[in-house]
Amino acid sequence: MYSYGSYVAGQEIPSDRWVYTVRASAMLTDMMGSIRVKRDLEQGRLAPEEAPASVIGRCAVGDATDVEAALRGAVSAVPTWAAAPLDTRLRFVAEVHELTRRKRQEIVELLIAEGHPRALAEWETSGIIANTGPRTRAYMAQQLEHRTVLGPRELIVRRVADGVVCLNPPQNATVANSVLGVWALAAGNALVVRAPLSSPLGVLRIAHELLVPALREVGAPPETLSVVCSEAGQTLRQWLESPHVDDIMYFGGSEQGVAFGAECVAHGKKPVLELAGNDTCVVWDDVDVDLAAEALAEAFYGSGQICMVPNCAVVHPAVADALLERLVERVRAIRPGLPEEPAALLSPVRRTEAYEEVLRDAVELGATVVTGGRRLGLDGVPDPVGGVFVEPTVVRVDGLKAARNVRAVREETFFPLLPVIVADDIPEAELLDSVVDFVNSNAYGLRNSLWARDADVVDGFVRGVRNGGLLKVNDSHIGFLPVLPTHGGTGLTGGPGGEANYPALRTSHVQGVSIASGIRPTDAVFAASASEEDQ
Repeated sequence: MYSYGSYVAGQEIPSDRWVYTVRASAMLTDMMGSIRVKRDLEQGRLAPEEAPASVIGRCAVGDATDVEAALRGAVSAVPTWAAAPLDTRLRFVAEVHELTRRKRQEIVELLIAEGHPRALAEWETSGIIANTGPRTRAYMAQQLEHRTVLGPRELIVRRVADGVVCLNPPQNATVANSVLGVWALAAGNALVVRAPLSSPLGVLRIAHELLVPALREVGAPPETLSVVCSEAGQTLRQWLESPHVDDIMYFGGSEQGVAFGAECVAHGKKPVLELAGNDTCVVWDDVDVDLAAEALAEAFYGSGQICMVPNCAVVHPAVADALLERLVERVRAIRPGLPEEPAALLSPVRRTEAYEEVLRDAVELGATVVTGGRRLGLDGVPDPVGGVFVEPTVVRVDGLKAARNVRAVREETFFPLLPVIVADDIPEAELLDSVVDFVNSNAYGLRNSLWARDADVVDGFVRGVRNGGLLKVNDSHIGFLPVLPTHGGTGLTGGPGGEANYPALRTSHVQGVSIASGIRPTDAVFAASASEEDQ
C-alpha cells in the first residue's frame, strides 16, 4: 500500500486522519464491502496492516496549518525560482517529459486503479507526454522570452512569473489536470496543489514520481512545490484570503466556477478557470462517414464524463441518415466493464437521474431516440434500478433554429447522451453561414471540430468560428497534439477573459526590458536615436 503525507516545502507531513483509496474494480464488484473496508480504515476500526489487497494507498489529510506552511514556503521560493534562467525551467519540463515516458505504464496502471478505463488512461498519459514534449517546449520558449539587438541596446520581451499559483484539480481527472501545473512552474511560479479528498492518491504519487524529482534535478528550492490533501471549501477560502496567493487555477462547473472567479478578482487574485465544455462537432456532406462516426463516438468515452468530448453534433442533411446508421453501429459496441479490461470505455455515471431528466426533456421537445436510453449493470445487461452505467444514447434533433431549446444541446450534460442535429436543407452558402452562427452561439467554448473535404467549407468554418479555445478539422476531437493547447476556452468554459489555456502564459505577465551600453540619456530622449527602418 502506498502511503503519503501532505508534501509541504520539501517535507512529508503526517496526520492523525487518513483517506484510503480502494481499487475501482473492487468498488464495482463489491461496492458495499469496499465501502465498509474504507470506512473501517478511516475510522480506525481496521489497522492499515490488516487492509486487503484491494486497498492501494492512503493519504494524510492536511489542515489549515499545513496549507499556510505550503503558502509561506512558496512565497520564499519565488525569488530564487523565478530568477532561474528560462533554460533551467524548461529543462525541468524536459525532465518531467522523460520521467513520464519512462514511467508511462506505471502511470497508466495508477489511473486504471483510480477508475479510468485502460484506453482512456493511455490517452491521458499521452496527453502529458505531448504537453511536455520538445515541440511544445520549443514553442513555449518563444512565447516566454524574445530578444532583439537594436544598435547599442538589447530589447527583451518576456513573461514574468505572477508568484504563487494554487491549483485545484477536478475530481474526475485529478492526475492529468494537476500536471498542467508543470507549466505554471516553468513560468517561474511556485505551485501549491490541493489533492481532492475523494481522489488524492494519484495527485500525491505523481508529485513524488514526476514533479519533485524533476525540480530537484534542476536545483529548484524544495519549497517550489507543495501538495496538500485537504477540504475543498476551507482551502479555497484560505487561498482567497491569503496575502501570499497570486493566481488560482480552478476546475469545476460553470455556474460555481464563474462565481468563484469573481471572488478571486474581488480578493485581488488572478483566476485561471477551467470549467464545463459543451463541444460541437460538425459533419459536412463530402466526408467519409465512417471516419466521422468514429470521431463522434468519442462522445461516449468515459461515459461522456470528460469535459472535452463532443457534446453535440451538427450534420449536413445529405448525409444524416448514413452517418446515424454508422454511428449507431459503433455506439452499440461501446460497453461497460472493469477499468482493467482493454475494451471497456464506459465509466459509472454519477448523475443517472439527471441523465433521465435531460433525455425526457429532449423527447418532449421533439427529439427522436435513435439508440440507448437505459441504465446498465457491469455486465452490460439493462438494470433500471441498480445499474450504475448508462447505455450510450443518441437522439436526433431536426433543424438548427430551435435546437438550443433542448437542454442536451444547450448545456453540458456530462453523461453519455449525444444530440445529433440535422441541419436545415437550404442552399449551401446559407447553410455554412447558419452552422457557423450556431457554433458561435454556444454559451460554452472549449473545443469545436469539423469534418469536411471542400476547401471553401474548411476555410469558411475556420475563418468564421470564434468560439472555443481549440478548433480541429478532420481529426480526433479529443486527441492531444504538441504545441496546441490541451485546455481552456471562451464563454462559460473560461469565464470573462477566457481563452486557450497555456498555463505558463496565464500565470505570468508581459514585461519589456531594454539593456543599453554607451547611451547618453539626453540623446536618447531628444535625438534621432534610430533610423526609420528601425522604428
